[in-house]
Amino acid sequence: MKTTYILLLALIGTFINSAAQDRIVNGIVTAFDNIPLYGVSIKSGNTKKVTATDSTGRFSISCAAGDKIIITADGFYRQKITLGAGTKFAAVNLKMKPGEKNREYAIGYGKVSESNKLYAGSNLTDKDADFASYSNVYDLIHARFPGVQVKNGEIIIRGTQSFTGSNSALIILNNMPVDNTVLSGIRPKEIKSIDIMRDGGAAVYGSRGANGVVIIDTK
Repeated sequence: MKTTYILLLALIGTFINSAAQDRIVNGIVTAFDNIPLYGVSIKSGNTKKVTATDSTGRFSISCAAGDKIIITADGFYRQKITLGAGTKFAAVNLKMKPGEKNREYAIGYGKVSESNKLYAGSNLTDKDADFASYSNVYDLIHARFPGVQVKNGEIIIRGTQSFTGSNSALIILNNMPVDNTVLSGIRPKEIKSIDIMRDGGAAVYGSRGANGVVIIDTK
């Protein structure tokens, strides 16, 4: 009886000690350094708990001491991060895999495809048009994408929504956000494809995509 009692105490102690080691770790998952990713899978290696990022790219998950979290999302390279004993917050920046299909997943996380451009807005590739016939990128975009305006070196997709702030679209060049001025140094014949994203598709880029997004890939 005494042995059973001691064993029971030992089991309870082990359970309490194990539970005490578990903790909640918060974090954020982004791409392109600062664009939050929605619906990314976060899994704890030890506790086997699974969660997903919200619309702001943030997550919370129960982890054990010295645990590892595995971060996966379609179109991006998987990451595994070892948590230190005092880690309470983890910031993860995923890198996109090369290839058209992966870019498609990355843009809409499986929701945008070539057959459904409702979210992507419009797309043009060097197979569809002779980009070299235009003198610069601004003329190309203005001529080939109806409703898109170019004013003072800024590309405006959704019209003038703010009279005090910028109405300029977010520019993503070869998977990296860039300033509008970078486009003046690109020759149209060097461009492989252009995507104009509005509304739902642009929303995956967070607040920075509020004015729409121009995605340009060069050869």
